[in-house]
Amino acid sequence: MLLYAGTSRLWASTRYAGKGQPYPTIKAALTACRNGDTVIVTKGIYREGNLIIDKPICFSGAGMPVLDGELKYEILSVKSSDVTIKGFQLQHSGRAVMSDPGAIKVYDAKNVLIEDNVLIDNYFGVYLQYSTHCTVKNNVITASQKEEHESGNGIHCWKGDSLQIIGNRIAGHRDGIYFEFVTHSVIWRNISHHNLRYGLHFMFSNDDAYITNYFKNNGAGVAVMFTKRVTMINNTFEENWGDAAYGVLFKELTDCYLSGNKFLRNTTGIFFDGSNRITIEHNIFRANGWGMRMQANCMDNVIRENNFIGNTFDVTTNGSLTLNHFSENYWDKYQGYDLDKDKTGDVPFHPLSLYAVIVEKNPPAMLLYQSFMVNLLDKSEKIMPSLTPENFVDNTPRMIPYKL
Repeated sequence: MLLYAGTSRLWASTRYAGKGQPYPTIKAALTACRNGDTVIVTKGIYREGNLIIDKPICFSGAGMPVLDGELKYEILSVKSSDVTIKGFQLQHSGRAVMSDPGAIKVYDAKNVLIEDNVLIDNYFGVYLQYSTHCTVKNNVITASQKEEHESGNGIHCWKGDSLQIIGNRIAGHRDGIYFEFVTHSVIWRNISHHNLRYGLHFMFSNDDAYITNYFKNNGAGVAVMFTKRVTMINNTFEENWGDAAYGVLFKELTDCYLSGNKFLRNTTGIFFDGSNRITIEHNIFRANGWGMRMQANCMDNVIRENNFIGNTFDVTTNGSLTLNHFSENYWDKYQGYDLDKDKTGDVPFHPLSLYAVIVEKNPPAMLLYQSFMVNLLDKSEKIMPSLTPENFVDNTPRMIPYKL
């Protein structure tokens, strides 16, 4: 086994493909290459249909050569482990709902690196299926389709493990990043904006982390669904507006941790539906329509040491019984006092306003926002706080905002 590995490295060679090169076509170079070889494609535009990489090689572009799918073909099909793809512009892949062609599609492989490529106007950008220990890094992935059914996802991961999605810029796809049945993986430092549906879409993907990503102006924001043990740290969710748009939608989520995130100018910062045992701390909710919307089917969530600033409604729910815990948050609507100067309010704060409850159950009531009637409701609520759930309360409100 050791002898084979050593001789394989000894025999490895570099093969050049392109006009004036030893291999005039990419397909010829791929056919001739052996395990461990490097294939370098020189600058130019190549229309060679579907290119299949079925050996462990480094496939590299010199001068950003263009691989054009002519709206007919899947451009690169990777059917081997230990492959590197770097330095290409891949554009105009085919469109087919049944086969889901992509600019780069990885089939049942491991240790594949896709780095420093530009992907333009493809159906799917990078598609990983049944893949493990793969990295998609520093790619620019854009599309221009106008309807969801005409577009695939920028980075699509299906049934994988130990994937790393790092430093990519994604725009114009159906979902920027899509995970389904993907475990023990990391999404880090990506920018996903102006996608038709979600900037990030998680389903049935446990034990993952997404860290320091930026999601802006996506059709419906970000959705994390039917998932356990997700860690979400230092992400920004900004300007996701619309009737069904959220900074983040949590549906059937359990045992997760959120810290250091910013929810800025969204219709709803976080929408909770059937989500339990989530710890939310050290986050900023600023200038949203709703900071949080927490359905009555959520329980044992801990919301502590966050800043709620400039939201129309800080928190709302559609039920009368609350089994979640608020503590030590800063609420800019708090009008209490701090006689002992310990930076904690001396009287509890009830963040759920009666008007927020009315709007949650009767959305047309939003037309009365800032009317005399609503102001009267607010005053009445402060005199008789029992009009809203008694246990929906922060007993230790922070007097000054945290420096987050």
